[in-house]
Amino acid sequence: MTRQTVHIVGAGPAGLMAAERLAAAGCAVVVHEAMPSPSRKLLMAGRGGLNLTHTEAIDAFLGRYGAAGAMVAPWLARLTPTDLIGWAEGLGQRTFVGSSGRVFPKAMKASPLLRAWLARLAAAGVTLRTRSRWTGFDEGGALRFDTVDGPRSEKPDAVVLALGGASWPRLGSDAAWVPVLAERGVTVTPFRPSNVGFNIAWSEIFIERFAGQPLKAIALTHGQTTVRGEAMATRYGLEGGAVYTLSAGLRDAIARDGAATLVVDLRPDLSIDALAARLARPRGKDSVTNWLRKAAGLSPVAVGLLREIPGEMPMGADKLARRIKAVRLTLTGVQGIERAISSAGGVALDQVDDGLMLKALPGVFVAGEMLDWEAPTGGYLLQASMASGATAAAGVVAWLARPAGD
Repeated sequence: MTRQTVHIVGAGPAGLMAAERLAAAGCAVVVHEAMPSPSRKLLMAGRGGLNLTHTEAIDAFLGRYGAAGAMVAPWLARLTPTDLIGWAEGLGQRTFVGSSGRVFPKAMKASPLLRAWLARLAAAGVTLRTRSRWTGFDEGGALRFDTVDGPRSEKPDAVVLALGGASWPRLGSDAAWVPVLAERGVTVTPFRPSNVGFNIAWSEIFIERFAGQPLKAIALTHGQTTVRGEAMATRYGLEGGAVYTLSAGLRDAIARDGAATLVVDLRPDLSIDALAARLARPRGKDSVTNWLRKAAGLSPVAVGLLREIPGEMPMGADKLARRIKAVRLTLTGVQGIERAISSAGGVALDQVDDGLMLKALPGVFVAGEMLDWEAPTGGYLLQASMASGATAAAGVVAWLARPAGD
């Protein structure tokens, strides 16, 4: 009996997970990658420590996906955080849980994991074709590719598109596929930056002294949402993990109102009264900066942030404590999508069925950041991307097994 052939377009985490599952199901699998090597974005993300997933309870986990949580839930049921940890361990990559609940490989890099994964796929018979760029469909529905050997057409039994979103385009996610699907009647929500930095009109003195310095152990609030973590002062404004967690709401507020207010608590571990009691102690001959360092435990960049607030810094203990606990920053803009870690937007979720097959294109499935969902950093991006790949693979298997004529 002839093995059914599935082609996967895109060799990122979603595409490779789909390839692994389909090969295990007995399909002949070919993976196309436009770049010279696979998973460049994964390798880039892993340079600072590859965050695989998170250990928090599933209800909280799903809450990270906002309005897309109901759609993502069955993906995570098919590839749970526990499954993903076991998968990494099965590739010989031991993992550990950080203090924040995030899960990392002990190697703290993506490259050993990717090498082991590619070796597993090759052993399973998966063919990887690099420098093979998908350009659309021909009149007969075949896939068209530009390759180093010239144009090529393929007509597999099914296809999984895992072409990524629109962030970090130099690594391959350039959203060039959008017009191709739009011409076929697929609704694509415009891409927007996610997990991105925001613009703030710092003074020149602040930029000169503090750009590139971290604000540690702070709490950030926008609207009704407060997160603890770190942020980084930059020449253009503010970025970092705590900012990224709030980035969707901040981005949408700026689009709606032209600006957004971010409230920074520089000492979230202390109440106003406790902080005021410390600030009520005699200052002595210390400079203001040294006094705030000693009495309030503030770093120089935190003191610099206080000085960015218009008007005189209050010296009364209670008023100063209140300012330290609620520094209001006006965000005036969003950094471009080319600087964003991920993107929102993509194929609208109502355009696919439960197996992630495009309703307008039977036999064509989508996975990963091509779909319109977003999540903060912390393991949520990679988990959902790989889980969507597993879900698309299951959808392919079910579709290929359908009775003739259906």
